[in-house]
Amino acid sequence: MRRFDKFMHDALYGPDGFYTSGGHAGRRGDFLTSPEVGPLFGAVIGRVLDSEWQRLGQPETFTFVDAGAGPGTLARTVLAAEPLVAQAGALRIVCVEMSERQRANHPAGVESRSTLPDESFVGVIIANELLDNLPFRLMVHDGGWRESFVGDDGREHLQPVELNWPSAPLGARAPLQVEAGEWVGAARGRLAAGRLIAIDYMTARTAMLANRPWRDWLRTYRGHERGGHYLSDPGTQDITTEVVIEQLPEPDTVRSQAQWLQLHDISELVDEGKRVWAEQAARPGLTAMRMRSRVAEAEALLEPAGLGGFTVLEWVA
Repeated sequence: MRRFDKFMHDALYGPDGFYTSGGHAGRRGDFLTSPEVGPLFGAVIGRVLDSEWQRLGQPETFTFVDAGAGPGTLARTVLAAEPLVAQAGALRIVCVEMSERQRANHPAGVESRSTLPDESFVGVIIANELLDNLPFRLMVHDGGWRESFVGDDGREHLQPVELNWPSAPLGARAPLQVEAGEWVGAARGRLAAGRLIAIDYMTARTAMLANRPWRDWLRTYRGHERGGHYLSDPGTQDITTEVVIEQLPEPDTVRSQAQWLQLHDISELVDEGKRVWAEQAARPGLTAMRMRSRVAEAEALLEPAGLGGFTVLEWVA
């Protein structure tokens, strides 16, 4: 009998887990994240790094940690954007990814690790769609809150739990995201100065999830489509949850991804793309084609019903 968070860990990160065996984000993978839309997201992150580097007085070494880096797509696009901090030779990039298979795809010029750096550092940590994949305990309301365990028979078994949560409809479910909260605390502890940025689909309070149909927020994915029940075929599908903000250390700012990208001048990058395309449209090269794609990429990244509706939390050190 395994508590649900242990079952989820094994299903995602165990020897035959979804990520261990090759599940990943991307156009050829199982779901699409903002860095996989195209290079525009990485160009915005480059601006974020430059802004924070300058705010902190342009330190000689400035560390960017991509937590949950997958195959390293975000690091590649940040490097391609050539932010000022990189041009000054101050940028250290650390890609953190649990999957050994994914780490093998990380680009040259970055540090590839399975865990956060042990030492404290000055810089920025970005966790893009990481917290939703951290194993969580699952509570089920059955005449009172009970905790989900998965038996050797693959079925869900409910056990009593002491939990001071308000009542909810019969059969309601809600996550208890202890590991996500601990991860945020540990990541903040690594920052001597800088900021931690978490981007995910989120909701403000636990009660809000408990009063929604659980299939809306407890999701599985396989091959760019929604998968089956969260207990079915463990290791063959991703398992995610909406992140409950009140279960995390209190952030300094909360914005939608669309608001956050606009704050960091995505519109200027799109306008630059339009200008370069207009200048080179008669004989377009690779650079012009990439610039032209910024319009469509921005639409995807800012769409309120899609990626633009993600929430961005920031903790400043």
